[in-house]
Amino acid sequence: MSTISELETPVVLVDLDKAEANLKKAQDAADRAGIKLRPHIKTHKLPRFAKRQVELGAVGITVQKLGEAEVMADAGLDDLLLTFNIVGAKKRDRLKALHERVTIRVVADSTETVMGLAETFGDQNRPLGVFVECDTGMGRCGVQSPEAALSLARQIAVLPGLQFAGLMTYPAAKKYREAADWLAEAKALFDSAGMPLPEITTGGTPDIWHMEEAGVATEYRPGTYIYMDRSQVAAGAASYDECALTVVATVVSRPTEGRAIIDAGSKTLTSDLLGLEGHGHVLDYPEAKIVGLSEEHGTVDVSACAVKPKIGDTIRIVPNHCCPVSNLFDTVTLVRGEEVVETVHVAARGRVD
Repeated sequence: MSTISELETPVVLVDLDKAEANLKKAQDAADRAGIKLRPHIKTHKLPRFAKRQVELGAVGITVQKLGEAEVMADAGLDDLLLTFNIVGAKKRDRLKALHERVTIRVVADSTETVMGLAETFGDQNRPLGVFVECDTGMGRCGVQSPEAALSLARQIAVLPGLQFAGLMTYPAAKKYREAADWLAEAKALFDSAGMPLPEITTGGTPDIWHMEEAGVATEYRPGTYIYMDRSQVAAGAASYDECALTVVATVVSRPTEGRAIIDAGSKTLTSDLLGLEGHGHVLDYPEAKIVGLSEEHGTVDVSACAVKPKIGDTIRIVPNHCCPVSNLFDTVTLVRGEEVVETVHVAARGRVD
């Protein structure tokens, strides 16, 4: 069996024991909170992990794009929530093909999107489930008030090929209480109007350990929790010891005493900052700072390091944001400790269509 030291860099490692521990910890927390877990696979993009999440108790999976849904359906996952507005006849045709072979539901936040879906889905014996997406503070997609949610839900409910599935939101980080209040107000409005509200789905990894404060929500959709990353450590959701995904890079140049250049740039670590300083946490040299990225080069300030890396040394990095890193590599290498278990193809890599 080979070891990490034998791998060519840059390479993405996934520690199987840490990933498994993260999955179990979250499922246990959901069970205690009495809320269903529907993990988002956009982080790992691997059917093997999606299946493991279901084995541990998840009710199904969340996907963000049709391409991801197609990959997961082909792998045998059969209960999918697609949390993205599907617009355009060709995409609706692909959605219909999926709907004919698995359980898949979608979201909408406008009459235009709903009526587009109604053009494609007309079978009242097999209606498409549609959630109303709600903006509870993220400032992205979503209806802007509970009243608007009720209005759009009523439009969905009267269309023969569609079925109102409930409310969906992605709360802004640290605003889980505001989201819970918004959803509680919406539920009260729906109840007073006599409008059934089958599911209320919410959540994200930054506030995953507050699932018990999700209020009226029935379902939680974390993604990054399987791997964790520097942004989640900064949010208080994880420690560096719990980060399952790391990038190994090699020092290829030491132009000055205080500068090291590694073979991992923006095409490896992503340029996402997420409000952080620098482009990742260097586990081996915590005083080092990854101060700049070009496409294939990473610039590391090592001036504060008592012991500095030399040319040919490898360093292990926790990226700021692990989700895009998964999408930048064709493969990831699964490890246990220093031992390589397997290198696997990232099945849904690049499926952003």
